[in-house]
Amino acid sequence: MRDWPHSPVHRISEAGTYIVTAGTYQKVHLFRSRPRLDFLCDSLLNTAEKHSWKLQAWAVFPNHYHFVAISPGDAPSLRTLIQELHSLTAREINRLDRTPSRKVWFEYWDSRITFEKSYFARLSYVHQNAIHHGLVSLARDYPWCSAAWFERTANTGLYRTIASFTGKGVKVRDDYVVEPDEIGPA
Repeated sequence: MRDWPHSPVHRISEAGTYIVTAGTYQKVHLFRSRPRLDFLCDSLLNTAEKHSWKLQAWAVFPNHYHFVAISPGDAPSLRTLIQELHSLTAREINRLDRTPSRKVWFEYWDSRITFEKSYFARLSYVHQNAIHHGLVSLARDYPWCSAAWFERTANTGLYRTIASFTGKGVKVRDDYVVEPDEIGPA
């Protein structure tokens, strides 16, 4: 089967582990405040839990997010999870901005992770993404990602293994610009 060249391919027929990236339409910084980032992060965590997807790493920003998650075989599809998350968050952001018909989300990109080292590298990449964007010098200091949670809850061996991966060779769509002072006061 030939892939359609103008949009991401979503091969989600199998249970497994996926890395997902999604961005706002035209990379607009719609989640640019602490309450909005809280809302997006909470919505991601709650929607994943509702659909029985087990988040392994996540990071949300004013104009995009990344996560790594495991789907049990009987869970709803990734497409269902993303559609619900995007619908919920778009409605709320548009309500807050009084722009009911504005397009909020553009597309999402997913890849099924099939090798252990690839999994470790992608976990590290997502945990460290706030550093990549210049928002913090220690990943655990960015409140809208899983780095602090992972540091607290992972066993020492796993934590050290993941920390040994830089994530620099990981190919993830991440051409988003985020300004460190953009998030604003609490």
